[in-house]
Amino acid sequence: MTFTIPIDNGDALKNAETDSQRTLYPYVTGTSIVAIKYKEGVLMASDMGGSYGSTLRYKNIERVKAIGKHSLLGASGEISDFQEILRYLDELVLNDNMWDDGNSLGPKEVHNYLTRVMYNRRNKFNPLWNTLVLGGVKNGQSYLGMVSMIGVSFEDNHVATGFGNHLARPILRDEWHADLSFEDGVKLLEKCMRVLLYRDRSAINKLQISKITEEGVTVSQPYSLKTFWEFQAFHNPTAGAQGSW
Repeated sequence: MTFTIPIDNGDALKNAETDSQRTLYPYVTGTSIVAIKYKEGVLMASDMGGSYGSTLRYKNIERVKAIGKHSLLGASGEISDFQEILRYLDELVLNDNMWDDGNSLGPKEVHNYLTRVMYNRRNKFNPLWNTLVLGGVKNGQSYLGMVSMIGVSFEDNHVATGFGNHLARPILRDEWHADLSFEDGVKLLEKCMRVLLYRDRSAINKLQISKITEEGVTVSQPYSLKTFWEFQAFHNPTAGAQGSW
């Protein structure tokens, strides 16, 4: 949904083409991204659902993209705003390549750029409705950071967006360690995504695991997790609840 801000130009209002547009809330959104460092680089997990309000409308949306040679970007939130951010980054990478100086943007530079973009849009009261996760590897150093829709950013060994920030981060704090192998890292991400599938209404059982190392980016084919729905709490979720409707 958008609303129009008329701009007073002295005696009259400017025409509709120059009116300022503001997004009041996102339309089609993606849910959690979970990412971790492991001993060879960075792993990132996301499902492929796109929710139109509370309706799970789209089931084949890729929300993780390679950025240049050294970075991997994942996004929660409004899908169209994520596409706009990818357009910004395409221009940034193209401009960097045009210098042809033998250097290329690393993940730290891309993360700083995204932080400034998100904060700039927030200051214009026209934010991009996304939470972004940026991982990468350059010169043997792994990097993982996050930036919110208002430009708040940080770097960590594991990050999660959306419901994952509440449900996956405790698991990561308990089980993550710096010497994770690729196989153990995938198992840890799958455990987090399984919990989110059980508890987040916007999550779907169709996910991708992406990795970035010194050799480049690899994105898995979509696949589903094995689940178990026979827990007693699922059969009678209000058992023991106080009061009634």
